[in-house]
Amino acid sequence: MKKQIKSIRRIGLLGNAEKAACAEIVREAVRLVRLAGLEYCCEEETARLAGLGGATSPNAGTLARAVDLLLVFGGDGTILRAAREIAGCATPILGVNIGGLGFLTAVPSDHLAQALKLVLNGEYTIQSRALIEVTGETRGKKIQQAALNDIVVSRGAVSRLISLDVSVDGEAITRYRCDGLIISSPTGSTAYSLAAGGAIVLPTAEVFTLTPICPHSLSNRSIILPLSSRITVKAITPLPATILSADGQVVEELDSGDAVVIRRSRRAIRLVQLPHSSFLEALRRKLHWRGTYL
Repeated sequence: MKKQIKSIRRIGLLGNAEKAACAEIVREAVRLVRLAGLEYCCEEETARLAGLGGATSPNAGTLARAVDLLLVFGGDGTILRAAREIAGCATPILGVNIGGLGFLTAVPSDHLAQALKLVLNGEYTIQSRALIEVTGETRGKKIQQAALNDIVVSRGAVSRLISLDVSVDGEAITRYRCDGLIISSPTGSTAYSLAAGGAIVLPTAEVFTLTPICPHSLSNRSIILPLSSRITVKAITPLPATILSADGQVVEELDSGDAVVIRRSRRAIRLVQLPHSSFLEALRRKLHWRGTYL
């Protein structure tokens, strides 16, 4: 982590247009920004949702490059979309939770005023989160897509196992017979990978997590690999369809024999961390852990 020393003069607002509750909190954010004597700029869709005038930008990437701080209103899915669109941009993101579990969002919507006050007083740190990316080719079409949480290779709608050959840095691991395989970033360990039985790792850990989905062999377990690894996944099964997705968004359908490579991206995103917040505290609170602890 490191302190953000650049002064904040203009704040960007990006919301989830599918959440009706988002409109009210975006309007409240505008009120707080104006009260602080600062400028604001909205993504066009967010401005329409909240009925706002003023400066707008067509998408998250353009918006992030025009502001000093980006407020993202929604759940983790909204943060994931923003991360893909602004990947590599130095503008820090403060996530405001209007969703459910929300591991990526730093503050609940009803604490926005206190959070914004802390940030404007410089009482925060910046945490860099590694992105991962998948590259390859299918049917003569090149594939390249970044993700914050995970890359998943899985079966389509048909309830049959698929076969995937997986190697790391050129050395074979195994041929998985499974519903799919999740290649998770450190940030994504608490997402799909966790639901499929993968380990929880700190988001600052320099690791991948490989987690098979419903493997045919009970000996196939989640594997932790260095984040410097080059992971190759080759589709073996012609049917059912093998689907490649990034952060839950379908990228391509892979034919039998198609191979994709997953590695750490050169790009990252920067998330605002407020005082007295920590990943372990979020685990205890959001996962409702009970028992004795110091």
